[in-house]
Amino acid sequence: MATRLFRENPIDEISETDRTREYATLTRRELELLGEDPEREGLLKTPQRVANSMTFLTEGYSSSAEEVVGKGVFKEEHDNMIMVRDIELYSLCEHHMLPFFGKAHVAYIPNGKIVGLSKIPRIVDVYARRLQVQERLTEQIADGLCRVVHPSGVGVVIEAYHLCMMMRGVQKQNSKTITSALRGAFREDPKTRDEFLRLAHSSGGTPRY
Repeated sequence: MATRLFRENPIDEISETDRTREYATLTRRELELLGEDPEREGLLKTPQRVANSMTFLTEGYSSSAEEVVGKGVFKEEHDNMIMVRDIELYSLCEHHMLPFFGKAHVAYIPNGKIVGLSKIPRIVDVYARRLQVQERLTEQIADGLCRVVHPSGVGVVIEAYHLCMMMRGVQKQNSKTITSALRGAFREDPKTRDEFLRLAHSSGGTPRY
């Protein structure tokens, strides 16, 4: 079942201002439950800062791949692989609401149309700025690109580090999670799949964390 957009939720009947104010109130209470004093100087503005931050970090609920691409799809007969790699992404794990971050490598083979290169990172952000699991995020990016450009194939690889594994739990600092999603020619044609995965996992130019 597809994830519903934030604006389809009944909470959207509340204005953004009222929603932010309520979130700030909840954050203030959270500080009290932690044993902190929300009235001390360093915390006075923390509830509002947290509310503003969460509004930004979850703004993907109010958007879609179609909306961020808009008119950025063009007729073009190019029929070879196009890849944008090392797209920075930051998201929040839905299990602990702790960040996970890394790189997305996204490729597609056009089928009469191409999409503006800057639109691919925007598609990544639409889905990253929601409460997520990496597996679903990878699939959503692939499906979003398929819907907007109808390509012959799509491939997505995400390499990410999860603070829920690094700061708590098993506390493994160097564990990187890799997920992939393949559509069309990337799944059906072994040569295309191998070329994509080779390019996606190439070490050249990939920043180390």
